[in-house]
Parts: sequence; structure tokens; C-alpha cells
Amino acid sequence: MKTVIMVAAHKKFPMPKAEGYLPVLVGAVKNYKPGIEYQRDDEGDNISFKNPSYNELTAVYWAWKNLKDVDAIGLVHYRRLFFDTKPYNLENVMNVQKIEDLLKQYDVILPKVRNYYIETNYSHYIHAHHKEPLDETRKVIKEFYPDYLSSFDTIMRRRKAHMFNMFVMKRDTFNSYCEFIFCVLKKVENRVDIADYSVQEKRVFGYISELLMDVWLDTTKQRYTEVKWEQLGGKNNFKKAVFLLKRKMGIRTQTHFK
Repeated sequence: MKTVIMVAAHKKFPMPKAEGYLPVLVGAVKNYKPGIEYQRDDEGDNISFKNPSYNELTAVYWAWKNLKDVDAIGLVHYRRLFFDTKPYNLENVMNVQKIEDLLKQYDVILPKVRNYYIETNYSHYIHAHHKEPLDETRKVIKEFYPDYLSSFDTIMRRRKAHMFNMFVMKRDTFNSYCEFIFCVLKKVENRVDIADYSVQEKRVFGYISELLMDVWLDTTKQRYTEVKWEQLGGKNNFKKAVFLLKRKMGIRTQTHFK
């Protein structure tokens, strides 16, 4: 089995040296600077120019269209990675042999699920971001992918999700995931005007894709397992919890997903 795990980064950064890990410069059409010797996401068939709104998905698209003769494809981030053991550092990233052993039993490897406890996935999203693109996503799924609609509504009501667009998948499974994700996002992109969004909020299609992962998983009934992940430099969970509470108390919303 040949496995490639992309490490998405928008700048030069320390990278894992383990076998199978491939640093990818996302948004390379704009972010490339001399001395960055990563695989660029603006080669071949690509959407590198969409990185400001698609985030690390530009690396996913590049792999889907250009990475040939591999049996499994994964994505982690320059600060968020899968780990085998402590300490959580670049020397202890999950090794490819363990990943390939897991893929003998499962089609997808994901990070441990993230729990929100006091909010649903839908309310958590619209308290943090503009709600129109997510509501438009539901309309697109209802119109073009009705088999996914029940799962979409179920996922929106849940209080947990597999976040961060981190995964490893068998090639055929990866193709299925990409077909769904990029077709849905393209249609939403054509319907939503984000011209006046802030730089942060223009990352909207990357944000939505995080929730679409579980919609795809639930509908297609993929065999998956969860593994440990950590963020290098810490996650600031306390600050995030405080922000979540303030956000929830300060905004009142309506929802389709009751």
C-alpha cells in the first residue's frame, strides 16, 4: 500500500520527517515564496486561487485531481496532527505503518469527535458565522442530493462533529468524498455573495466542509475509526469555552433543525 498524508500549510513551518508525509503549500498561487520547497497546490488541475474561501480544501482538490498511483490519501495541518504517543511533537506523528494497518479494517480514519455539549452543530455554526451559506447548503442538498438531506438535518441537530478537515481515506473512498464535497460547495458558492464578508468569514466554504464530512459519512455508511490528534502549541480550550458562552448568550437565532 502507498499512503500519502498531506500536511497543509500556508507558509514555511517545521514539518514531520516521517515516511509518507507530504508538505503542501496551500494557496500557492499567492503564498509561494522562494525557499518554500513544499508541493504546491497550484500545479496541474487546481483551485489554488480559491484558498481564501476554501482553506485547506485546495490541497484536497489538488490531491483528488493530480495525486496518482496511491492507495490512501490523508490530510493534516502544520499545527494539527495525528499522534501515536506523548510527547506530542513532530517526531511522534502517527506512522504510516499504523495507518495502513487501520485501513485494513476501516475505510476512513478521523480525529476524535469534538463535543459542543451546550450547542448543536447548527447553532454553534451560526453563532460564529453568517448563517446564509449554511442554510443555502441545505437547499442545495435538498435540490440536488436528496438522499443526503436526512443525514444533513441529523448532523445539524447533533452536539458533536468530526472537525478540522483531518482524515486518511482509501483512494476510492476519498474519490467519493471529494465528488460530494466539491459539487455541493461549488453550487453553494454560485448562490452566495461573500464579497462583503470579512477576511475570516470569507473562509466560509472551508468551514461548511467540516460539517459536510459527517453528512457524507452518515449517508454513505463509511467504516471509520477515530484516532488521537493534538494541536502543537496548545488549544486554549478555556478561552474558547468562554467565547462560546458569550456568543451563545449574545445572539438569538432561528433554525430549521428543531
